[in-house]
Amino acid sequence: MNPSNPLPDELPDEVAGLPQDAGEAPDGGLDLAFARQVLEAALLSASEPLPLATLRRVFEPDLGTPLLLRLLAELQREWTGRSAELVRLASGWRFQTRADLQPWLDRLKETRAPRYSRAVLETLAIIVYRQPVTRGDVEDIRGVAVSSQIIRLLETRGWIDTIGHRDTPGRPALYATTRKFLDDLGLRSLTELPPLAELEGVLDLVDTAEGASSAPAQQQEEQPPASPRPDGVLGA
Repeated sequence: MNPSNPLPDELPDEVAGLPQDAGEAPDGGLDLAFARQVLEAALLSASEPLPLATLRRVFEPDLGTPLLLRLLAELQREWTGRSAELVRLASGWRFQTRADLQPWLDRLKETRAPRYSRAVLETLAIIVYRQPVTRGDVEDIRGVAVSSQIIRLLETRGWIDTIGHRDTPGRPALYATTRKFLDDLGLRSLTELPPLAELEGVLDLVDTAEGASSAPAQQQEEQPPASPRPDGVLGA
């Protein structure tokens, strides 16, 4: 279970005093077992994470945030150990498949997930850990120019956005990460990001992968043509 999505016994104090498996709401209204089913259906049919404000609109009269959190916690408990899990992200709640099952599900995809270059990942990392920053700030830290194509790529992906402009000549745009960036990483806040040192290790792996992918082509160019052996098998 993702530590950012606590089990029911780790819920905030505001819901600790509510009955955990009550059959009816405190005012004798909606049956809570049915309310859980409504929540489950709403979340399963949603294409994006649903915030509490949206989930509260499902019920009339309003169940209130504390009771809604209790119902969501009970749903988390019911789905524990199944192929999908209920998680709380930066922009709301959603059902998603368990991370440990993803390698098998990836085999069903017709197209592979995009692979990003070290330049893109370095730019993103600087924005993530130093935000808000300008394009010039990123260039100063990286020591090289940052192409507008990299910035557009991150904006198109929905991971960064312009949140203002620095009050300096030219008024350069200030970039910061978005809620979608946190949602895609399965996080609720930037405080849950790994230390920067761990990210540097990931960048090293990217360099290794890029080098490995270009090595076969280089070897093919440098390797002399094969010559026939007496037994008819081609060899060096």
